[in-house]
Amino acid sequence: MRKLLTIVALIALSFTAMAQTGGVDRLYIDTRGIFHLQGDDGNVSTQFLADHLNLNIFGHINDRINYRLRQRLNKQVFDEHYVFNATDFLYVNWQANDRWSFRVGKDAVLIGGYEYDAVPIDVYFYSKFCNSISQGFTFGASTAYKLTDRQTLSFQVCTSPLSYGYQGVYAYNFAWMGKVTDIWNTIWTTNFVQDMDGRFINYIALGNHFQWDNFLLDVDLMNRASFRQRNFFLTDYTVIVKTIWSVGDWNLCFKGGYETNSPYNVDSYGRPYDAVIAPGTEYLYAGAGVEYFPLGRDNIRLHAVYYRDNSLRRDNFDLGITWRIDIIRHQ
Repeated sequence: MRKLLTIVALIALSFTAMAQTGGVDRLYIDTRGIFHLQGDDGNVSTQFLADHLNLNIFGHINDRINYRLRQRLNKQVFDEHYVFNATDFLYVNWQANDRWSFRVGKDAVLIGGYEYDAVPIDVYFYSKFCNSISQGFTFGASTAYKLTDRQTLSFQVCTSPLSYGYQGVYAYNFAWMGKVTDIWNTIWTTNFVQDMDGRFINYIALGNHFQWDNFLLDVDLMNRASFRQRNFFLTDYTVIVKTIWSVGDWNLCFKGGYETNSPYNVDSYGRPYDAVIAPGTEYLYAGAGVEYFPLGRDNIRLHAVYYRDNSLRRDNFDLGITWRIDIIRHQ
């Protein structure tokens, strides 16, 4: 731990020095600690733990080129084959003009849906798809074209999220991100994702975000299918619903989801077409909680959350705190 803190201090000092020349726009560390209580067939276990510790850096090289880094400091950094396994973002973005931008480096795989798109430190429990995908962040390149002030089309080619981040298998991702009405935003994608056997599976992921004055509703729909399987639609899919009702400094939250994959979605050798959600799966999960922001909605958040699924059938209850330490913040 002492070595880790020394490295963090050195990185912070280095970027603080860089900030004097205008290269770093923001540098902060955020972390989350929880007290977790778990009930399983009458047996109760508890523990204190910290499940997030992230170094976040945003900066620019000039007026059109910016960069981003997010390093998970509590995740194993060294891997014999892949030394970047604890790095989420490590990219350079070029804003070529008012409409076109180009990005290269390690980035989130461009898959639709608001649960998938959420910052991990803000998510208390995930769907099976998000929990089981091998890599949500991989190296690649992407481009985005701004159709209007409210609509953007993007294309990304990257290492497949079904790999461990360093094998030569790829994903080709097309996205439409936009504002349909004043209350309706979208992250819709179609993805052609290669698995470790070289086969492709298609995702159609439709993320829908509805925002009223103090009420938020997210509805995510995802269809997964191989072009070789018998029934392409609604035999392997996910549905997720999330709501947040904000009352002053409080949020009342609910999220639930259903995921299924037909047992017949296998090839002639019995191999599943879907490497994430196994054939025969029928998964249901749900939970609710409350969040409190004692200093306004900026630096500190307290939460209490309960959730359960039909797989492990465990009662989970978390009490936690999330906070951010700003080191550099230019307005």
